[in-house]
Amino acid sequence: MTAFTEDEIEQYQLQLLQNLGYSYCNGYDIQPEGRNQERESFGEVVLKDRLQQAISRINPKIRPDARYQVQREIFNIASSELLNNNEIFHKYLTEGITVEYQKDGETRGEPFKLIDWEHPENNEFLAVNQFTVIEDNHNHRPDIVIFINGLPLVVIELKNAADEKANLNAAYNQLQTYTRRIPSLFTYNALLVISDGLSARAGSLTADFNRFSTWKTTTNENQINELEILTNGLLNKQTLLDLIRHFTVFEKSKTEDLKTGIISITTIKKIAAYHQYYAVNKAVESIIKASSQAGDRKGGVLWHTQGSGKSLSMVFLAGKLVLNQNLQNPTIVMLTDRNDLDDQLFDTFAGCQQLLRQDPQQAGDREQVRQLLNTNSGGIIFTTVQKFSPADGETLYPKISDRSNIIVLADEAHRSQYGFKATQVNVLDAEGNVIGKRTKYGFAKYIREALPNATFVGFTGTPVEETDKNTPAIFGEYIDIYDISQAVKDGATVPIYYESRLVQVDLDAAGRQLLDELDEDLSFEELSTTQKAKAKLAQLLEPFCHPLCLYHNNSLFALIP
Repeated sequence: MTAFTEDEIEQYQLQLLQNLGYSYCNGYDIQPEGRNQERESFGEVVLKDRLQQAISRINPKIRPDARYQVQREIFNIASSELLNNNEIFHKYLTEGITVEYQKDGETRGEPFKLIDWEHPENNEFLAVNQFTVIEDNHNHRPDIVIFINGLPLVVIELKNAADEKANLNAAYNQLQTYTRRIPSLFTYNALLVISDGLSARAGSLTADFNRFSTWKTTTNENQINELEILTNGLLNKQTLLDLIRHFTVFEKSKTEDLKTGIISITTIKKIAAYHQYYAVNKAVESIIKASSQAGDRKGGVLWHTQGSGKSLSMVFLAGKLVLNQNLQNPTIVMLTDRNDLDDQLFDTFAGCQQLLRQDPQQAGDREQVRQLLNTNSGGIIFTTVQKFSPADGETLYPKISDRSNIIVLADEAHRSQYGFKATQVNVLDAEGNVIGKRTKYGFAKYIREALPNATFVGFTGTPVEETDKNTPAIFGEYIDIYDISQAVKDGATVPIYYESRLVQVDLDAAGRQLLDELDEDLSFEELSTTQKAKAKLAQLLEPFCHPLCLYHNNSLFALIP
């Protein structure tokens, strides 16, 4: 591949797509006055006839006037902000376009789909190379454009790996030029791909170069290079449609100018990385199985290391569960053990409402948790685990709902969400005197009393200890693991390097005497289990520390007079 020309790489990519069942045509053939003309001008970026045929095929009962109105909505997206246009179109693409009409004196609305999501084979996938676009006197020709039902959803820019200047950065920069000069093409864009014939990356419309990522599959070892892996793993029909519909968000965040008090909203388009995509789909399967009539209600544990997009994975999972027909409009409970984590996760979900198709609700107290969960179906509810504790006078937490389509997603699943066994705790009076005993359980018991048929899934950024029997008992076995070594290899997490440094420490006579007394105080055999553990830790830290350091009360100290 390194000796291939850019044209040969282009032909190679086109062949890979045709192997996946894509149709192909050359851009010169379908351009204005081409031998198979499909465009009236070089400014047209949608293949109108193909779009019209797809709308009629996917919506067989659509009337001609409604079909015209659907097309008009697509072509009339024309604000000055490209990302805003792209977000509007994405909503049309994933939710359909609602056409209003009069019937029996009433105004009614009916949604019409642009893509048949449930049946990929009912859509037309077309790869076009040398697709010339002219806009505001700018003439550009992206290497390959993928059209689904006549809509230009994927743009691929290729460079030659044999040319030192034609690398992935050059391909990325070329796409940025296109978005500035021919933005109408990118109003409809769902995915960008860059490759030099060997390496390949995919990213969103707003992603910087570092956010373009590789794609991996379970069969990588039988494939030649990253371009083939990405094409077969991501651009196959089923995965591509799944990514567009369930794994794309327009995340919004608020920032306030401290001087003026003006609040601005920033939107970033994000798509799932391969590890998020596979983990979420495996989690959906596990949840459906666990929540079935014969299921054990243990959805499993996802261990994705810190910095790998765990919060966004939870958004993708919630969004896909909401639309899953097997779950019949489930209620999703987002569970944390701290208010700050609850707020952070809630803000992430609140910024992704389009994918979730609803506004998440955040419970302020114990009573509001009960109110929000006391529904027949639906909803995304945020709460801390502490709100599932009995009120005064209650021995156990009362049952709120026995529905089986309640899914609890627990962030940072660990000991705060354990505890089934009863313990006796003291009851104190106002002066702190013990006046009796009461029975207390852990939060695992209380939340299952409240939601006896709910299915539980745990998310964690750290591995579950081998000696930890509680996490599998609460949540089930691992669904997916994406540890720090994988994240560093993929570039998702910055590697951590440890460097030993010796610090010069001077002691006076009193300090030396203190060390002597500590050495003589206890032998190793006389130390408690905790003290022995600390002593062993100090030995492990020795290469990184000066010998005149003390490990005391879980802290490392240098003795400085």
